[in-house]
Amino acid sequence: MSTDLPVVRLRPKGEARAIRHGFPWVYVDELVLDRRTKAIAPGTMAVLEDDARRPLALVTVNPNSKIICRVMDRNAEAVIDRAWLVEKIARAAQMRDRLFGAPFYRLIHAEADGLPGVIIDRFGDVAVIQPNAAWAEAMIEDLSGALVEVTGVKTVIKNGSGRARTLEGLSEEMVTLQGGVDAPVAVQMNGATYMADVMGGQKTGLFYDQRPNHAFAAALSKEARVLDVFSHVGGFALAALAGGARSALSVDGSASALDLAEQGAKAMGMAEKFSTRKGDAFVTLEALAAEGAEYDVVICDPPAFAPAKPALQAGLRAYERVARLAAPLVAKGGYLVLCSCSHAADLSNFRAASTRGIGKAGRSSQLLHTGFAGADHPMLPQLAESGYLKSLFFRLD
Repeated sequence: MSTDLPVVRLRPKGEARAIRHGFPWVYVDELVLDRRTKAIAPGTMAVLEDDARRPLALVTVNPNSKIICRVMDRNAEAVIDRAWLVEKIARAAQMRDRLFGAPFYRLIHAEADGLPGVIIDRFGDVAVIQPNAAWAEAMIEDLSGALVEVTGVKTVIKNGSGRARTLEGLSEEMVTLQGGVDAPVAVQMNGATYMADVMGGQKTGLFYDQRPNHAFAAALSKEARVLDVFSHVGGFALAALAGGARSALSVDGSASALDLAEQGAKAMGMAEKFSTRKGDAFVTLEALAAEGAEYDVVICDPPAFAPAKPALQAGLRAYERVARLAAPLVAKGGYLVLCSCSHAADLSNFRAASTRGIGKAGRSSQLLHTGFAGADHPMLPQLAESGYLKSLFFRLD
């Protein structure tokens, strides 16, 4: 074992067995927190031992985070360098290239792809890295270099924003690490064209995770009148138009996102079938009901109302309210699609909240399909939180 790395140790009640069986995290109350451990710089690599001082794994340590250790390699003698990063990225890219015909996908999905806390979305020759763990922030140049070596992308952007970085004690910043981009990137997906603002949009600029759910909604939308609420850059609406929808209305609170949606519709030759409405989603749903609006397919894909356990109950009430306000807008025999990207709200809770909302609206429902994130968002089986996305497809009477 290398003597150059610090050693950290689990407490006697720490979950050594869980680590051996593949769990990727050590929480702060599971680790011996002596003065030496507390002084370790965030992002430092260390050898994790059990309480009997037997090596368990090579980990990265961040004393500023509740997740104090993230497992980097089961081999405690591994060396985390650019070559190690190249191997991880190449393995992830090989799988995506088997699944997708063009390089537009989530390339790295954090722990599930062996790079804890790291998100990389690829948009052809452009890639966006979200280094949401201290080690990735410290190794960002190596990470970017390995990404270019494997994929040959010309532009690499670091998107250092979001709640995950705050929890790691990291600052927010947007940096171009290589190349540059001065316009939205056109992305072809499910027959639709999306305009991804990789420098100023939400997250990395586009939500690839909903790809299979967009496709399922599109199959329901032939000749349909479609309402897409919390639309962002037109996710479900543009897919529906590509699937043969008669018309689609996108509702979002962001004027810039709706502008990108309009650009996408124009690029598809669907501008005459597409319209937008800027406003608060709840207020707009109520206003549409008051106007007597009716749609064959209504989709609501809100931001995470319950990102963590303390927000769970309030989040479930919000999901119930969305369902209650959206259901009256669905024509008899039409479809209502309700989505959640909340880590804290599991499928059972989300389904119950959605069903309550539909019932309170006076509608009866049939659950047709339950969708999840696409295959470019793999799950680590030991980490339930990675199965965050749920999409429920109801038929209403």
